Amino acid sequence: MHQRNLIVLLSILWALTGCVPSKQEETAYDKMRSLLDSLEVSTIDSLEFITIQLKKDLLYDKYTLEDQYEYQNKERRFQWDKIVNRLTYTEAIQLKKRTWGVLRNYRNGNGEAVVVPNFVRNAYGRVSDTLGVERYQSVPLYLPEDTTTAIRYGRDGWIVEVIDTLQGDFVIVKGVSLEDTWKTPKRYVKTLGDTLVFNHVIVIDVTHQNITTLEKQSPYWYIRSMNPATTGRHRPPYAQETPTGLYLLQEKKIKMYYLKDGTTALGGFAPYASRFTNGAYIHGVPVAHPGRSIIEYSYSLGTTPRSHMCVRNVSSHAQFIYDWGPTNETLIYVID
Repeated sequence: MHQRNLIVLLSILWALTGCVPSKQEETAYDKMRSLLDSLEVSTIDSLEFITIQLKKDLLYDKYTLEDQYEYQNKERRFQWDKIVNRLTYTEAIQLKKRTWGVLRNYRNGNGEAVVVPNFVRNAYGRVSDTLGVERYQSVPLYLPEDTTTAIRYGRDGWIVEVIDTLQGDFVIVKGVSLEDTWKTPKRYVKTLGDTLVFNHVIVIDVTHQNITTLEKQSPYWYIRSMNPATTGRHRPPYAQETPTGLYLLQEKKIKMYYLKDGTTALGGFAPYASRFTNGAYIHGVPVAHPGRSIIEYSYSLGTTPRSHMCVRNVSSHAQFIYDWGPTNETLIYVID
């Protein structure tokens, strides 16, 4: 079952209609349907013909995990039901030609977002909206008829459809990573054009601490790797959870340098870093001294969340992702 080129025996053929999601999956399923409805991607009749066929054909075959495995006497697994759910959504959003865009404000590079009404301060002392999205590095979202009061924040790396580039400073977008239609200043949206095809998908599981890469070559979605990963943990004031959702792979760095907590001193680097939201990267094992060589493996991988927000990988797997997934064309789903 776990050999190269073997069709996954789950034989998952999932259409959005014609199946009933498990209780565990109902929330994600309903949210996906709501997103599809808001995007007007198609009718139920057309969605009936979306089937997802998974085939295991690993391009990276080191440290490969099985479909089900144990950690500290508890079962862990790859959540293929949720993964197929996300692949179905990936295909559904591409049924209609649209102008793609991505929200971006890395390190507030496009300007600090305005403060929204009814903001809260989270456990880190930072301003957030009531949905838990921080002001820092985020994008202000306004109702389509309003340009005076932003009511929530959009995460850096969220994908949108660009509906209208209005005269003046604003643009209207429909959410692909979020629901509904919004207005936001143009400087926060990078337009990606209408010819993109998303054939590369990365799924990060913060519950089971694993990562898989998938590539579409019709009629299959090929599983290219199945590996351990370590995601972000909730530990104020510095370490944060890796946020769930749908993101775009935005940029890559051979070495992502980081600072020691609470200082301006260089702490080290993480190799083969692929950024998808804010300061969150998929990267290799951190090297505590910037002059030392790359470390291939850490026994902490795949155990419990312990990163600052990033997703740690075996360094050679991070390099595989770095080489395999094209920037601005690779989707990253973070699931729980």
